[in-house]
Amino acid sequence: MKAKKDYKILVPVSGGKDSQTCLKLAVAAVGADNVLGLFCDTKFEHPKTYKHIDDIAKLYGVDIVTVNGGSVLEKSIKYGRFPGGGARHCTDELKIRETKIYLKAMAERQGGFEVWYGMRSDESSERAKRYANKVDETLYHPHEIMRKYPKYLGEMGVRFKLPVLDWVTEQVFKYLDGEENPLYGEGFARVGCFPCLASGDRWKIKAFEHDDFGRSQREAVRQVEVRIGKSIWTSGIGDRHENSGQGCLICSI
Repeated sequence: MKAKKDYKILVPVSGGKDSQTCLKLAVAAVGADNVLGLFCDTKFEHPKTYKHIDDIAKLYGVDIVTVNGGSVLEKSIKYGRFPGGGARHCTDELKIRETKIYLKAMAERQGGFEVWYGMRSDESSERAKRYANKVDETLYHPHEIMRKYPKYLGEMGVRFKLPVLDWVTEQVFKYLDGEENPLYGEGFARVGCFPCLASGDRWKIKAFEHDDFGRSQREAVRQVEVRIGKSIWTSGIGDRHENSGQGCLICSI
């Protein structure tokens, strides 16, 4: 789906609370008609997340376009490994690359605009270190925020902003006031891929056992495990759970 017109602000949205907060802030700042959401579909999201993307588009009165560069499991087969550690092919190829392509095309069509990203220092020690010298109200060239973004985007007039950089989790939920993805209320601290295959084994287990969709995700991942000869588990927790005989995921499908 292509953008309908020119926009002042583009907000990459994932279905998670931080990007949604940026979307809501952008609408409050310049009006819904001037804001565009961009959803990079990994083909590995929970149905509630897909519905939530549609819901917030209607709630805030904004256009949200969806782009896709393949699926998480396709990339895992391609590279012969699941995402994790320094190899986040899901993020690199399904999110950053697709966003770069879209930003370039949008800048060529309409000229410069702002991109409001929902990164928070409070989210992890890694992010706190990465954005230690950044200011939430400052506009940056894309490569100054993330090195994987090319300098030519800045030369085309694209600027990145981090509006919630200094917000803490409680502030985010208070601002959204119950408008957030329902998966948060079901016990998930982060929302995106279901589950994030680069996350800890406890979160994978929780997602795989959460509902029928989670169980179907486990079966899909299991098929890839067999194909590439590698396990999704990265610790003894996952292996023990899989071999315990409790909560058999195959039999529950």
